Amino acid sequence: MTHVAKIIEIVGASPTSWEDAAQVALAEAKKTIHGITGIELKDMTAKVDSNTGKITQYHSTVKIAFGVEHS
Repeated sequence: MTHVAKIIEIVGASPTSWEDAAQVALAEAKKTIHGITGIELKDMTAKVDSNTGKITQYHSTVKIAFGVEHS
């Protein structure tokens, strides 16, 4: 039997951390995607307040893999 996986890429955001942003992305994906088998953290970026120089929001780009369902 051949197994096929699909991979999508989404971005999660969090005011706390890149890890939390990745969890946000995964939680959102789980609402509509079944059978998630793994994620790959592709990129981490952040929004910075130009007045304070502090990070105000963390962004994590993740690739999410899940099996293709056969009918």
